Amino acid sequence: MRSYDNRKLFFVYIFIIAFIVLGVRIFYIQIIDPTYKTLAEKNILRYVYEYPQRGTIYDVKGKILAGWRPIYNLAIIPYELEPFDTNYIAQLLDTDTKLLKTKIEKNKKIGGYQPVIVYEDMPDAAISYFYEHESEFNGIIVEKRFTRNYPLKTGAHLLGYISEASPKKIEEDSYYQMGDYVGVTGLEEFYEKDLRGHKGVKVYIADVHNRIVDSYKNGHLDSTKVNGKDLYTSIDADLQKYGEELMQNKRGAIVAINPQTGEILALISAPSYDPNLLTGRERNKNYIILSNDNKNHTLYNRATMTRYPPGSTFKIVNGLAALQENFIDEHTFFGCHGGYRIGSHTIGCHGHPSPVNIISGIQHSCNTFFCQVFNVFVDNKYFGKSSVGYERWRYYVNKLGFGVPLGVDLPNEYSGFVPTSEYYNRLKGTRNWKADGIVSVAIGQGEIGATPLQLANLAAIIANKGWYIPPHIVRAIGHPDSLNPKYKNKIVVPINEKYFDLIVEGMEKAVTSGTATIAQLPEIRVAAKTGTAQDPPRKSHSVFIAFGPVDNPKIAIAVLVENAGWGASYGGPIASLMMEKYLTDTIKRTDLENRMKAADFLIK
Repeated sequence: MRSYDNRKLFFVYIFIIAFIVLGVRIFYIQIIDPTYKTLAEKNILRYVYEYPQRGTIYDVKGKILAGWRPIYNLAIIPYELEPFDTNYIAQLLDTDTKLLKTKIEKNKKIGGYQPVIVYEDMPDAAISYFYEHESEFNGIIVEKRFTRNYPLKTGAHLLGYISEASPKKIEEDSYYQMGDYVGVTGLEEFYEKDLRGHKGVKVYIADVHNRIVDSYKNGHLDSTKVNGKDLYTSIDADLQKYGEELMQNKRGAIVAINPQTGEILALISAPSYDPNLLTGRERNKNYIILSNDNKNHTLYNRATMTRYPPGSTFKIVNGLAALQENFIDEHTFFGCHGGYRIGSHTIGCHGHPSPVNIISGIQHSCNTFFCQVFNVFVDNKYFGKSSVGYERWRYYVNKLGFGVPLGVDLPNEYSGFVPTSEYYNRLKGTRNWKADGIVSVAIGQGEIGATPLQLANLAAIIANKGWYIPPHIVRAIGHPDSLNPKYKNKIVVPINEKYFDLIVEGMEKAVTSGTATIAQLPEIRVAAKTGTAQDPPRKSHSVFIAFGPVDNPKIAIAVLVENAGWGASYGGPIASLMMEKYLTDTIKRTDLENRMKAADFLIK
């Protein structure tokens, strides 16, 4: 009898414990954890979104670089969709029936009560048809959205484009849902949160038949759409378009900066394309065509994302470092007899007067002089070891904007490449290397790499004689007078201003009677430096930096034309024409202009 009572008591305890556990769980679910409540509400709530207009992007004169236009998209509500004549609708939309069916079936499997876009930017006839026959379709709606419009058809790489948010983006940012648009590259990506605005939403209660019956909580959760903020840029649309014309059928980049403000006047990556190609219903097809250009990489922004050997333009950096450390001065001369010899190997140099100092070395772009300067610096006994001397040299290179990102307001800016001493230790398998073993970096070759943006910034530093403001495209957000305060602070490089006077003198002499005479402009003092960057086994890149007027700099520019030969052949003329266009608003050298436009260096 006692055994039976014990068993009975045992089951009573089990029942009580189970009841307590179940009660605690129900309390947690209903009171503490909102997850299940949210899921339940989602099954009876319908969210109707109102989409904002994306912010407009203006050039420096108020011209619209990126505007917007309304479009109407065909969307389905998967759980409400009923069969319809897909063949007729596809014909009305002028699209492939099989493709439309595939999209519909794919999204039906995902399910849900939120609209999912199956066709973007409907033709006018289709829009009218659906509005007239709205009652005949269940689970199909026409959604009004806004897409980009680029009226000037210029600036594709700096503007970027918008596309549907990827699953990864939706997972990272709860703001986005399937079918939402998001900036992918350029300013569209960098300033996405400013440009996109904020969606408005109205929340409704639906009955068991999925019919909307009332507003949820008297509209307490509703919100009004907020249109995106406008961007006011420093881009001169006329200069930008002119640069793209000069670079047609070429690969390379142009970057022009106002040295006094750091504002980018033009940023061209070539080859370019009409940004309207990546809008509307043809976007995906055009994207595939552009991205499949594996030889010329049209979508790639060469101005900020490509590492090029800077060639002889980099000699200026080498010279400034040695001047600041007092290893050379304007009275330091080195003889040049056809090149710089390292054992049985010679780094050749073209004919020019000898000996040369820092001024004439820049004027005539003497390889020998700057190899000697690098040797004197890196192997100097003051440092004890060449690796220590090299790291000190590298310090100045970094401070002049190489091997580090400049912080431009574009995504994925590349920092270039300036090797560390440890890099050379690994490369050479020893710590006892000397300057001559890596001397090619002294003249902008070997392992050194820079972006066209960094070269333009170097020209701005020289124009300002030792300082710069981080290069940027957007001057103001929301209102043209709301200038970003962070672009008011100068970054001063650790080099005495007096040494820049020597560099400017050498660059100005290069224009009047040296390697850069192509950059001469009537009644305007211009300073420039040529560069010929080797790209074996192909032809060298044509590189050129310049600024002007010398006494009141308004434009600093870098041009790089891939595989176009020596610096004054194409980089120089294009830079000179860009400066002439900006400073005088006219082009008198039409023969030179036509020759530049006609040149074709694309890989066929």
